[in-house]
Amino acid sequence: MSTPGADERSAATPTERSGNTFAGDVWVNFKRWNLKAVRNPFVLVVSLVQPIIFLVLFTAVFGNVAGSAVNQGIPGIGYETYLVPAIAIQVALAAAITSGVGLVNDIENGMFEKVLVTPMNRTAVFLGKTAAEVFRIAVQIAIILGLGMLIGAEIVTGLVGAVAIIAIGVLFSLWFVAFSNALAILTRDQESTIIGANLLQFPLLFLSSAFLPLAALPDWIQTFARFNPVTYGVDAARSVMVDQDVMTVIDVSWFGGTLDGVVPGVAVLIGLDLLLGGIAVYLLSRASSSDVK
Repeated sequence: MSTPGADERSAATPTERSGNTFAGDVWVNFKRWNLKAVRNPFVLVVSLVQPIIFLVLFTAVFGNVAGSAVNQGIPGIGYETYLVPAIAIQVALAAAITSGVGLVNDIENGMFEKVLVTPMNRTAVFLGKTAAEVFRIAVQIAIILGLGMLIGAEIVTGLVGAVAIIAIGVLFSLWFVAFSNALAILTRDQESTIIGANLLQFPLLFLSSAFLPLAALPDWIQTFARFNPVTYGVDAARSVMVDQDVMTVIDVSWFGGTLDGVVPGVAVLIGLDLLLGGIAVYLLSRASSSDVK
């Protein structure tokens, strides 16, 4: 005859029986992925070096030519100031690509299979991993902002604006972190994940308002840019950078001033984050050890 206590224990989920908490599972994965990054700093350096090269070369080579086009849309600012928000978004994009690569490495060395058979909550596993990557992305964007100021860029909104730009960059990164992780789960192959993610990086950057105002670009690029998440992230960050509404693809006047350029971009990014994040969590929750052998 079964006892009430035995019935309750058998009905409990593996997480409940193990004593794990959701927050605890998030923290464990946050620490694990940060330790993994510290032990392999090459990936962090590579994801930061390319945007730094873009920042230095674009200001040196295209600054004078692009500056005139920029001043037609936003009078009185230098190309360095115009470019830094775009490079901040590029950092978020490049760093997010490494997220899926890290998951593939886990799959290939058998660590992901071990995680799947633990009583840890699958959503907590994904959130902990994402939190670790978001922390590193925030640090990298801060480095870019500091470097940008050294070469002459100005954050009109000061320290508060710098924090807001970092927050927008982090918000932007979340959808691509989710995308690269979903790609990793679907392909379970490092080369396919890298190629798939990198294949999108440069078209997203160059077919947007990142490097030039949309008015200076061909009509077909302007059309693509209206559906490009990079445009919304860059315009929101740039509005904070110059303390005025520079959002070119959504025209609102509900909030007044700078917020008219920030709020629409943030709203689009939140929607995209929820959509792609939900897909990534769903794929992770559906994964089984047999899928990754």
